[in-house]
Amino acid sequence: MKRGIVYAGMAGAVWGLVFLVPKLLPEFSPLLLSCGRFIVYGAVSLVLLLPNARRLLLQLSRRDVLTLVKFALLGNLIYYMLLAASVQWVGIAAASLIIGVLPLSITWLGRRDAGAVPLARLAWPLLLVLGGVLCINLEALFGDTSPQPLGTKVLGVLCGIGALLCWSWFAIENARYLKLSRFDSGEWSTLWGVTTGVLGVLIWGVAHWLAVDAVTVEATDQRWQMFWLVNLACAVLGSWFGNRMWNAASRRLPLTLSGQLIVFETVFALLYGFIYLQRWPSGVEALAVLMLLGGVSWAVRRHAPARTVLAP
Repeated sequence: MKRGIVYAGMAGAVWGLVFLVPKLLPEFSPLLLSCGRFIVYGAVSLVLLLPNARRLLLQLSRRDVLTLVKFALLGNLIYYMLLAASVQWVGIAAASLIIGVLPLSITWLGRRDAGAVPLARLAWPLLLVLGGVLCINLEALFGDTSPQPLGTKVLGVLCGIGALLCWSWFAIENARYLKLSRFDSGEWSTLWGVTTGVLGVLIWGVAHWLAVDAVTVEATDQRWQMFWLVNLACAVLGSWFGNRMWNAASRRLPLTLSGQLIVFETVFALLYGFIYLQRWPSGVEALAVLMLLGGVSWAVRRHAPARTVLAP
């Protein structure tokens, strides 16, 4: 189980980086950010797939293909479109607050799975995590001075909730599928990446053909170069490596625990946000991080197998 926890922490560390991208590339729409990231991810995955392509493709069933398409859309493309919109419209802090509810939603949805700890035993750790999530953005919710109009902020919050729902569903279904899958974590991540890349190309192509405003952007060659370089980093770290680590964790951990460990994404997103903004966390923000880490540590201990005490 310890190895699964380490894998989940590594996934959260690289996933936290993707919260910065919409701020680094504000002139690009959420649709372009998502398609660009996952087109590059698909290209990287295709290169990794080639040595074993024949063997893996022959193993794919119709059910596997349909599952890959669903996971690619909801777990990657649509999720990141919604997350990017939320970050651009309400900021990193508010978006991380909403996504930070993932430990609660996944634990609730996975409460009936094998290896799940009864919710009664997780009540206090969950409350501690919830308290940390609420504290993270007290200042953002009640002292927000950003120039965005109220309607845009509301849309940003709704997009964040949509991203939360997408990833909650994906995390549960992906973990269940992997426990019964014939593919290992790396193979599944590679197949998933190729599928996402193909869908990303199709979505961008259709949007361009329909002349959708979201694919029209006025940017210099230097900014386009930055766009592809940032997406390459996201593809390698945030998508291929992060997904591989999360799949490895999902194989080793019950859903009620893996759901808790997604909080690492929130913690790292806040850390990177503070570095980007070049400031220290406030007292409330520091308290929130301590509560999040404390709640997760407590949940890990609740999942530890009971030790047998031998009589002397």
